[in-house]
Parts: sequence; structure tokens; C-alpha cells
Amino acid sequence: MNNDLDFQEVITAIKDKYEVDLVTLAFIQPAQLEYVLTWQFAIGNINNRLKRIVLQSGKGVAGQVFKSGKPMLVRNVLTEFPSKDLFNYPIIVSEKIKSFCALPLYKKNKVQGVILLGYREENKMTNELFERIIYNIHKDFPKYYGKEMAKN
Repeated sequence: MNNDLDFQEVITAIKDKYEVDLVTLAFIQPAQLEYVLTWQFAIGNINNRLKRIVLQSGKGVAGQVFKSGKPMLVRNVLTEFPSKDLFNYPIIVSEKIKSFCALPLYKKNKVQGVILLGYREENKMTNELFERIIYNIHKDFPKYYGKEMAKN
């Protein structure tokens, strides 16, 4: 499918641009009675477990960003998430992510997907980098846009 190739190319370019260890995209999928989020595209992943993760709105990194419509910045997973709660964030555990940001991708004023950029080292996702990623997200995904674009 042509769209798959486009998304894979985009996240590969994003990984190179920001020199992150992992970039992955989650999109909403129709389920039996509700919608769920699944990580569908990834670059830099250490295994394919992430493609089997299924999240409800509000659950996990993707679910929280999807539900709130707000970006998430976690400079240090070890200090910001209690270890007993890490099982609620399967992508963090399976990919050994220690520092990350996740942003909603909007289309027609609705969150359609979530992008996660992560490092396997603490404190690598800085405020400055986070702001740069937010600022550039509409250039990286011309068919989607961040919240700032939705206000205009």
C-alpha cells in the first residue's frame, strides 16, 4: 500500500533528523464496539512486540495522548513513572525507552494518530528538542498537523 511506504519514509527521515533511537506511529483502528490504537509503523525498534500492542483510549502512551489531544514529554522514565506502573506502558518496556515525547496527529480537528520519538538513554529528550519537534510536526506530516495548527 502506498500510504504505508509514505509513513515509513517519513518516520525514517524523522529518526535521522532528530537522531532518536525509536520513532513509531499509532493509528486508531475500529474494534468491535469501540476504537483502539495500535502501533503500525516503526523505525529503530528492537523487536516487533510493539505491533501487537493494542490500547484503548486513555491507556498507555498512545492512548493518553490520543484522549487528551496534548503532547507528552518524559525526560526520564525512571524518575517520572513509578516502576510498579510501567506495565501500563508496554511500548516503554518492550523497547527499553528511557526518555521520549509523544504527539497527537490531527486531521479535520480530530486526533487521528500518535507519534512517539524515544531514546534508550535518560534525559536525552530535552525541552528544546520537544519544542522543535512540535514546531516542525506539520512539515513532517503535511496531511496531519499538531494542535498549534488546529487553532489557526
